[in-house]
Amino acid sequence: MPRVTRRPPVLVAVLALALAACGSNSAAPARPSGVGSPAPVPASTSPEPPTEKPSKEERLVEAIESHDGDYVAISKGRYVPMWEQLSREDPNYAFDARSPDGGHSPMLIADATMRDGEAWFDVYLPIRPNGSKAWLRAEDVRVQQRHERIEVDLSERTLEHFQDGDLVDRFKVGVGQPQFPTGTGTFYVWAKVPFDNPYQPYGIFALGLSGFSPVLSDWPGEGRMAIHGTPYASNRGQAVSHGCIRVYNTDMETLVDVPLGTPVIITK
Repeated sequence: MPRVTRRPPVLVAVLALALAACGSNSAAPARPSGVGSPAPVPASTSPEPPTEKPSKEERLVEAIESHDGDYVAISKGRYVPMWEQLSREDPNYAFDARSPDGGHSPMLIADATMRDGEAWFDVYLPIRPNGSKAWLRAEDVRVQQRHERIEVDLSERTLEHFQDGDLVDRFKVGVGQPQFPTGTGTFYVWAKVPFDNPYQPYGIFALGLSGFSPVLSDWPGEGRMAIHGTPYASNRGQAVSHGCIRVYNTDMETLVDVPLGTPVIITK
């Protein structure tokens, strides 16, 4: 932004010419009435340079760094360049961001930073091992905020659903059996699958998560965990699953509209 410098006005001193009164040579010339020393010229002062406002990307990075809300990155194309560490070198690989429905599933942003005037995002990846992350450039994705969050407490066997930080639902759920524990950590909704038959094992709906079972890999979806419905009310509050979170169908109805990328925090 060019700097604009204002110049102070120039003060013009008007000199009054007075005619000396006739008199002897020893008489000092009379000073005209009302004429004094010229007024002092104020020192020149330059205005403070205007403060540049942070860019949209800088404000976004600041919000993510300060944990002011949850944000997701959505790839603009099927393949997005990924860096294992921040680097000016070529990307380590191109990640296939395609989701089961053919779209581009949002990736939850874990961290962000500015580098050489460009925003970078550290995102959670929906791959093994759980908690895998990589860096990508802001220019390769679209960023959206998520206003909903799901928290699962395995000890209490409860699921809590938040909207804009407010608790809107809380209910008992089924969790993994001791030999098939539910994985813990920070995940997000990676896929959404409705079912026509509410009486089958996955109930009315399933939210496929970005994480996987800690012990199962030869399972549908290679052991990907899910929050899914169940027609059995007796599953509530019990350790009955192979690692998924079982939600009674009536309760599951409140979760079918959560958007892809919604954070899911599972703790012991």
